[in-house]
Amino acid sequence: MKKIWKFLIVLFLIIIILFVIFKNKNAIMKKFYIIKYSEYVEKYSKEYDVDKYLIYACIKAESNFNEKAESKKGAKGLMQLMDSTGQEIAKGLNMTIDNDDLFEPEINIKLGTKYISKMFQKYENTELALAAYNAGSGNVDSWINSGKIKSDGSDAENIPFKETNNYVRKILKDYRIYKELYK
Repeated sequence: MKKIWKFLIVLFLIIIILFVIFKNKNAIMKKFYIIKYSEYVEKYSKEYDVDKYLIYACIKAESNFNEKAESKKGAKGLMQLMDSTGQEIAKGLNMTIDNDDLFEPEINIKLGTKYISKMFQKYENTELALAAYNAGSGNVDSWINSGKIKSDGSDAENIPFKETNNYVRKILKDYRIYKELYK
């Protein structure tokens, strides 16, 4: 009889814990899917016509909102821009930057959002734009030209670089979560 009571008490506690978790699911999820630097994300997502929740998903995946993040390959800041990409985008915006400026949140978000916008304009497809952001448009163009993926992005699951394939899937998942949590 004691075992049954212990079991019932444990079961009751588990039910209470699950109830609290599910009741507060959004609050708990928002601890993992944070929103920071919203003044810059809002400003530049509007200016460059990119959904702000996609930018938050990119920042989460790229740096987890660490403005000082730097990859082994040298990508910098919140949106993990390479020096050459940052310089190219800045030049197109008539900006002059030092490579260390890529650690500045506003500059990094402005340039990263503009770069994603350029990829959207080029590919007219979210999956391919994200693949180009991660692997470079030269690789995406090569995959399309060789028939490895379609130009409409309908077979993006065939992206040949495993890292890029996983990246696109992760961003799209996080993007959906951001939209569900904050809209």
